[in-house]
Amino acid sequence: MKCNHCQSDDIKVIESRDVADGQAIRRRRMCVACGSRFTTYERIERPQLIIVKNDGTRQLFNRDKLLGGLYRACEKTPVTSMQLERVVSAIEQDLYACGDQETKSSKVGEMVMDQLAQLNEVAYVRFASVYRRFSDIASFERELSIVRQGKHITVVEVVNTAGTKAVNAGK
Repeated sequence: MKCNHCQSDDIKVIESRDVADGQAIRRRRMCVACGSRFTTYERIERPQLIIVKNDGTRQLFNRDKLLGGLYRACEKTPVTSMQLERVVSAIEQDLYACGDQETKSSKVGEMVMDQLAQLNEVAYVRFASVYRRFSDIASFERELSIVRQGKHITVVEVVNTAGTKAVNAGK
C-alpha cells in the first residue's frame, strides 16, 4: 500500500480494530516518510451482488452509493458515521444471507427504510420522501402518521419560511 499523499510505500499500522460486527477491520495507518495518517478498511471479498433496478437494468451493489444516500438522509441529525456503517453492513449482510445473487432495488430501499425507522425519524422521513417520490403534502403527511403510530407526540412549535408560528399538538 502506498501513501495517498507522497506515494511512499513505507507505511505502518498504528491502530487496528474490528468494526461492522466483526465483518471488517479498521486500520489507522501512518506514512513513515511524510507523517500523513489515513484510515483503511479490510473486508472479506464476496461474490458481487447485482441490484435489479425498477426499469430492469442491472448494476453491481455499491456500498459507497448506499452509504452516500444514508449520509444525505442523516445530514444535520445526531446519527454518527459509525451508526451508518453498521446500517450498511447490516443491509449488506442481509442481502448475502438471502443467498440470491440478484436483488430488486425496491427490496434494498425497504431494508433502508426499516433501518432508518429504528435509527432516526427525521432521516427516515427524508429518505422516504425521495424513495417513495412524494408528489404532494398528503403523501408526506401519510408517511408522518406511520412514523407517529404508537408514539406520544408532544407539542411542537414550528416556524415556517414566512416567519409565522404553527403549533402541532398530538397525543
